[in-house]
Amino acid sequence: MKIWQLEEKTPPQFFKDNPEIDPIVLQLLYNRGFRSSKEIKGFLSGELEPELTLSLDNENSPFYDPFLFHDMEAIVDLIIANIKAKNKIVVYGDYDADGVTASAVLLEVLKTLCAEVEIYLPDRVSEGYGLNKTAIKAIAEQGFKLIITVDTGIRNKVEVDYAKSLGLEVVVTDHHILPEEEKDYPACLFIDSADQREKYPFKFLAGVGMAFKLATALLYKAKIEPRQKLLIAEKCLDLVALGTIADLVTLLGENRLLVKKGLEVLNRKKRLGINKLIEVAKINTNKKIEAWNVGWQLGPRLNAASRLAHANSAFALLMSSDENEALGLAEELNQQNINRQKITEEIRVQVEEQIDQNNLPKIIIGVAPEGKIWNEGVIGLVAGRITEKYHRPTLVVTRLVEDFKFDEKTKKMVPGKINFKASGRSIEGFNLITAIEKNSDYLDKYGGHPMACGFSVKGEEMLLKFKEGMELEASKMDEKDLFPKLKIEAELDFSQITLNFLEKIEGLAPFGQHNQQPRFVSYNLKIVDISLMGSDDQHIKFRLSSLNSNSLSANLFWAISFGDANKYKDIKVNDEIDLVYYLDINEFNGRREIQLKIVDLKFSENKNID
Repeated sequence: MKIWQLEEKTPPQFFKDNPEIDPIVLQLLYNRGFRSSKEIKGFLSGELEPELTLSLDNENSPFYDPFLFHDMEAIVDLIIANIKAKNKIVVYGDYDADGVTASAVLLEVLKTLCAEVEIYLPDRVSEGYGLNKTAIKAIAEQGFKLIITVDTGIRNKVEVDYAKSLGLEVVVTDHHILPEEEKDYPACLFIDSADQREKYPFKFLAGVGMAFKLATALLYKAKIEPRQKLLIAEKCLDLVALGTIADLVTLLGENRLLVKKGLEVLNRKKRLGINKLIEVAKINTNKKIEAWNVGWQLGPRLNAASRLAHANSAFALLMSSDENEALGLAEELNQQNINRQKITEEIRVQVEEQIDQNNLPKIIIGVAPEGKIWNEGVIGLVAGRITEKYHRPTLVVTRLVEDFKFDEKTKKMVPGKINFKASGRSIEGFNLITAIEKNSDYLDKYGGHPMACGFSVKGEEMLLKFKEGMELEASKMDEKDLFPKLKIEAELDFSQITLNFLEKIEGLAPFGQHNQQPRFVSYNLKIVDISLMGSDDQHIKFRLSSLNSNSLSANLFWAISFGDANKYKDIKVNDEIDLVYYLDINEFNGRREIQLKIVDLKFSENKNID
């Protein structure tokens, strides 16, 4: 059973200071941390402080000046010098959707500027995240002179030093947290939005956002007509939106503007590869692509490439200009995503088999059975699914066979040393990385943040000790933290729900991290009709009226829940319920009608139906 938590009511003075704004919209803005009229105006208008922006076409610019980064001028000069010298440049990215789109943005702009440039994306399994010496050695041997990282590198001091020892110059662009001590920073020019020393006003750009900043700085210095500079930059914004949403960074501040502009470009359907992916996956065929389509449909398909094979196919799709090639790559990624879903489900089932359903532990640690190797590209997704279902911090651990040896008895090659690799997800109330740090003596490597982590363990004995240590830390959790909480933004009466009101809510979009689509609650609703939908009657919708309203006929809405017909099978006509929901528009045969998307519901007498 979920605990419903209604957000703190906005102070009366806040309403008095902003009388021109709808009170519910004002409550939503307050929930997002806005406290001043200036902040609210900036959010609703989508305008940044003009004195901190930089224009490419001598007109008003919507984005912050990239030269506010301390090293940006020197980085641009270094890259331009290498372009003029016709030196070979490599853009070294990451294998996730953020890294792939960041690589595509920078490569696209560098090629426009006539750079001799290629891309390098590491393999998720054999190379892992970040720069590695084997790749750097190969890059040097192929005659490259400059490495530019995107979405990685800020914690690769040793690897940067190695690259420089081979005669390579290195530029790092990243958005991840810097090392605690400056002595551990890479000894090269770098820009990182998370660097608190920087004067750049927004600290939460994605890797692709940082790549876009470098790209626009290069365009600003380029000897190109201003209008052409703007068109080149705008062309990249679809990629910026894709990577920013997929990386789950905040969609407030400059990110909201980048995504908003990027979605406009994406919906112009100018990028062949993305168009083919949308077509193959049958995504919003008759509607505009929205942020949720990217987060739940496009992003996972781009990420599927590196989870099951290599990110190069996702990158090739983004850059493709050939109809047949783009279609083939889109079909490949779509099939990989289907396979990824299947593998994820198979592992999830195996993890759940290890859970005592009658005595749920405070932390779930699922380990691949002896002889099984789970796909390490999806174990983080499995951990997320288990955490969501059971509301427990979850670690999913797969086996790694480091080497093989010949068994004289069986005359066969058998696994030698067995190590382990894992991903974890957590809940509010349990700081995962803090717990792991307390048990780091048993680990080979680890990293992450309070809600997600990754680590590796050498040997069964160390894994057992690590598990015991983590279970001890989890035992300290307060029992109340083990109940899932459903945060609700505001209470609505049905009389307040109109198309005009919904348009005001849509003005807060695009929705995503820290700017979620608003959840509303309405109490004392009566079910006046029930309808099943779908080929197997798996979907259900309820026709609802408000018992709080004087005119029931004027306040009737359909509320829909996909795939939950069985869950709500005991609800009958005339039942009275309380409902948590999203507001949505149902468009059918040219008609636009408000509908509610069910998040959770309870009988008004607090009878539990879960």
